[in-house]
Amino acid sequence: MHSSLIIAQADARPLYLQITEQIRQRVATGDWPPGRELPSIRALAADLKVSVITVKRAYLDLEAEGVIVTRQGRGSFIADARDLAQATQRAELDAHLAAAARIAATLGMSARELMGRLHQALPSEEPEA
Repeated sequence: MHSSLIIAQADARPLYLQITEQIRQRVATGDWPPGRELPSIRALAADLKVSVITVKRAYLDLEAEGVIVTRQGRGSFIADARDLAQATQRAELDAHLAAAARIAATLGMSARELMGRLHQALPSEEPEA
């Protein structure tokens, strides 16, 4: 089973994080629907040419987040939770916001300045909460 995941050795992010982010992305976009079987840890490690420990860490993190479920003797699958796509999208948003905060800190930007920029990026008409 070909995973269609790609590991970039030039990427500064840890390998397990590259795997988790790509799986989250595929789930969020609907490319990998609930119930889809994932490659075994050993098969994915061989396919990506990374260690079994790296893939195991990614799968454990995804399981802790509720993105995947592992059934003893059957394998790992995309979770069937109804709000899985939304939870995955929220996790992706959190990752983008954390990256924005790191970039703002590098630029010496205050939290207030960053919040102002986020406010500017929001659509002009927000629905009432």
